[in-house]
Amino acid sequence: MESRVWFSSQFNFPVNSPLKTRETSIAPFTPPRNVLSFSFPSHAGRFAMRIGPLVKAVSFATKIVAEVDGSRDEPRRKKLAVFVSGGGSNFRKILEGCSDGSVNGDVVLLVTNKKDCGGAEYARSNGIPILVFPKAKREPFDGLSPSELVDVLRKYGVDFVLLAGYLKLIPVELVQAFPKRILNIHPALLPAFGGKGLYGIRVHKAVLESGARYSGPTIHFVDEEYDTGRILAQSAVRVIANDTPEELAKRVLHEEHKLYVKVVTAICEERIKWREDGVPLIQSKENPDEYY
Repeated sequence: MESRVWFSSQFNFPVNSPLKTRETSIAPFTPPRNVLSFSFPSHAGRFAMRIGPLVKAVSFATKIVAEVDGSRDEPRRKKLAVFVSGGGSNFRKILEGCSDGSVNGDVVLLVTNKKDCGGAEYARSNGIPILVFPKAKREPFDGLSPSELVDVLRKYGVDFVLLAGYLKLIPVELVQAFPKRILNIHPALLPAFGGKGLYGIRVHKAVLESGARYSGPTIHFVDEEYDTGRILAQSAVRVIANDTPEELAKRVLHEEHKLYVKVVTAICEERIKWREDGVPLIQSKENPDEYY
């Protein structure tokens, strides 16, 4: 399947696009006319209620409602937009999860600030449309504005935005358009070793120089600043005495791949719950009474 890189001047959304949001409907239930009936004998002023049909109809209606409610227990497949700036290894793992059925969602768009990066090439090879954001300073006709980006994401019915090694600050317009629906993965245990300028190998150098005994990936919701949104999930990686930044980075990345797919699986199954104090938790699939 051929994919396209879209710029601000190219907006064509075919009506019959396979990515168009699917709509389903349930036929309304109309109970039998004799669900409840009364007879008023004129000579005595008494009435008789035939309750037999009522019991049967209520039982039948309850079954229908149970079937409808049961269908809601299976959330529809979510539409995901992934943002990358580099090789996109986390993007690949998420896409693999969507393909093998472990993730109840589909990657419908890839957004990048580098249209020739490894992640963009992988998207092309899998027929995933590519958007360039933000506009390049040297090439003003390439890329989308924040408002244009929001419009495209909405036209594709995107449910969640996943940052996977995307190095640009997310614009306020996007954060406001997708509240509590944008996730980022950071290669350290936030709130330590985060913020502007701390990304990639720089993070692992900072961890080793600090003498920290543990590092690991953090997945958090995105706000208007770098790495300051609510933390959703973390995974600890032990720092070895003679570690190099490259060795530590390799082990942390291995955990990133597992953690991100696990979290994306949870959000697509609608298992993210918010505590009263604003802390997000993941509900266990096996035991709904447990959270982590």
